Order: sequence, then C-alpha cells, then structure tokens
Amino acid sequence: MAFQPVYIVDGARTPFLKARNAPGPFSASDLAVQSGRALLMRQVFAPTELDEVILGCASPSPDEVNIGRLVALRMGCGHKVPAWTAMRNCASGMQAIDSAIANIQAGRAQLVLAGGTDALSHAPLLYNKVMVMWFAGLMQARSLGQKLGMFAKLRPSALLAPVIGIMKGLTDPMVGLLMGQTAENLAWKFGISREQMDEFSVHSHQLVVEGRAAGHYDEIVPLVDAKGNVYAEDDGVRLDSSLPGLAKLKPFFDKKYGRVTPGNSSQITDGAAWLILASQAAVDQWGLQPIGRISDSQWAGLDPAQMGLGPVHATTPILQRHGWGLDDIDAWEINEAFAAQVLGCLAAWESDDYCREQLGLPEALGTLPHGRLNVDGGAIALGHPVGASGARIVLHLLHVLRANQARRGIASICIGGGLGGAMLVETLS
Repeated sequence: MAFQPVYIVDGARTPFLKARNAPGPFSASDLAVQSGRALLMRQVFAPTELDEVILGCASPSPDEVNIGRLVALRMGCGHKVPAWTAMRNCASGMQAIDSAIANIQAGRAQLVLAGGTDALSHAPLLYNKVMVMWFAGLMQARSLGQKLGMFAKLRPSALLAPVIGIMKGLTDPMVGLLMGQTAENLAWKFGISREQMDEFSVHSHQLVVEGRAAGHYDEIVPLVDAKGNVYAEDDGVRLDSSLPGLAKLKPFFDKKYGRVTPGNSSQITDGAAWLILASQAAVDQWGLQPIGRISDSQWAGLDPAQMGLGPVHATTPILQRHGWGLDDIDAWEINEAFAAQVLGCLAAWESDDYCREQLGLPEALGTLPHGRLNVDGGAIALGHPVGASGARIVLHLLHVLRANQARRGIASICIGGGLGGAMLVETLS
C-alpha cells in the first residue's frame, strides 16, 4: 500500500538544558507538559479533541510510569483521550511520530499529538550488586544477632560505589560497548581522525550560534521553573568552541588509543519536542493550515557495534523507493550523537565496498552535499535528550525547508542496539 502523507500542523520544543552533574530543574514530564501546553494553547481545537497522545521517552523516572498518559492528563487532554509511551531508545520521539502516522493511516485517529522527552540529568544512581545483596540479607535477618551480624559485614566501599544509571543505559548489552565505543569503531573503520571530529564539532557550535542569531530556532518555547527562573535558549552551546580548546580534551571511551572525547560527542541533556499530526479529514474539519507533511519513513537494523551507521541503512531504502540520489534531497538532519558517527555515515555512502557489501548497491551512493547537512548545527552543540531528539530533528528539518523555500528533506537518527530511523519530510506547495 502506498504511503499516505500525514500533515504536520504545528510543533514546539523546549530549550535543551545541559546536565551539569546534578538533577536539572525539570523532570521529563515537566518538560513535556510545559512545551505541550504552549503548543496546544495556540491551536483552534481544545486538547480534549485530540484522538491520541504518544510520547517517546527512553529514561522515565520511576514515578512517571507511562509518562505519555501522565503528561496528557497534566496538559488537560481529559480522561477520554488515550495516551501512551513509546520507547525505541534514541529514536523514541521519532517512533512516537511514526506510530501516530500508522494510526492516522489506519483510520484509528485523525488528530494526534506526538513527540518525545527525557531528563537525563535525573538518571538515577543505583546500588551496586554487593550492596543489593547486603540489603537482601538484612531483610531476611530475623533476630537481633543476625541483624548485627549483617551490619558487621557492611563495608563502606560497597556503600560508596554506586552504579551510574546513565552509563548502564548507554551500554549495549549485546556487545558490551558504550555508545561512544561504537563511535570509536567507526572512526577506526573509516580512518576518521581526531582533528576531523573536532572540526566537525566546532562547526556544529558555530552553526547553532549563527542559526540562533538569524532567528532559526523559533520552535523553542521558554521554560519557567518553580522559582520563576526563565530558560529561553539551549544552554549547552559554546560561543568560544575552538580547535585548540577541543584538542585539550582527553579521549573518554578509549583512554589509550581513542579519538572520541566529550567535546566531539553529543551532550547529556534534558529536553522535549512535540508535533501535531493530522489527516486530511482533520485538516478539513478544523480548518487547519499545515506547515508540511511526512511522506515516507523507514526503520533498519545493523550490527550493534556499529550502530552509528543506522541513518545510512534507514535512509537508503527511502532514496531507492523514490529513485533519488543524496543530492536530490534539499536538506538533511542527521542526529549528531558523535562527530565520528555522522562522518562515518558520510564515508559509508562514499564507499564502494560498504555500499556493495552492506546495502546491496552496485557502487557507492555518492557524496551528501555538506552545505545541506544540519545547517543550523546539531546535537553536539544542542545536546541529545535521547527520547526527544528524533522529534526535534523532524520538526527543525521542516523549519529549515520552509526558511529556504525548499521542497524535501530527510531526518535520520542512529539508535542504540543497532538500529536506524529516517523520515521524509516535505513542504506544501
């Protein structure tokens, strides 16, 4: 069955707030609620008229179970609007959009609010296994003597050695590699140098600064915390990012031989992003003025140890279906999990061997025009709140297309576990 386009009516996101070694001012639900309320308040329909709310989230807090439903209720969508949570790791926000598209195309919904959120600064500290077993023994102790015996076994080293939850979450359980180590794999595979990564990263910060000055981030709605403090912009962007500055940073994931550093990796960040999606029937019913449409989407799997190449595997089938090359796309948003990962994707498309062996193509697909890629910067400067990033790049891509009076773009993201996702976004003539 042909892909029936689904309209994008509107969208909004929060500023992306960099984690600074302590829980940030907003929970994942706070972020989604504040940005979602601002978005819904400017619509002609009431929140209770939505057919569904779908929210991607990779790391909800224990007190935010089924965070999609919690957020929908807090936004005033009412008891009757079904809401749920999508989880596809780094692409949770994109999965929420894709699930909304599927339900609209199937006729189960006409008007859907879909997006993603994560507050990674709130990732938990966990007891290590030794401490967990000590607590289990204490709970099983019955007599005073048994309990005192357990306390005699307690060692400060066990108590003071917590497990960092986000490090667990960013480690692939199949291959035992941190996401940054998979980026090191790509740097080695394609011969990507430290200098190339750092140059890419500096450029990302510069593009965000330029895009911000040009007013290209008008999808952001400010946040206000409990003390009345206002957060209006992405706060991880460095005005002074430079090659000499990045050169001082040491490799983090492979301390002896590595090239991937905190400076050429995406930042750990809190943020949320939403899109309102509609069928033609909903557009007609409410007299909506769509700003674009999603015309195709694709998911792909690959070796988890090289998960950063997911955009290559997800995007190529879309290009093949439409008979296009890389230069037929007016604008690209590839999420910048790591500089090595984005550069690896470009190198894979330019490689005859990779395209033949992994994509089944007769030769290299070609070169993606660099002036069309992440023209306002990306996650290395903005941050990567895992559950939100897939929605952010779809929303911002549409803003880029409209600002440049362009027709079509592709948003794509790599996904921990060895997956990739991509969406074809088009403006309306």
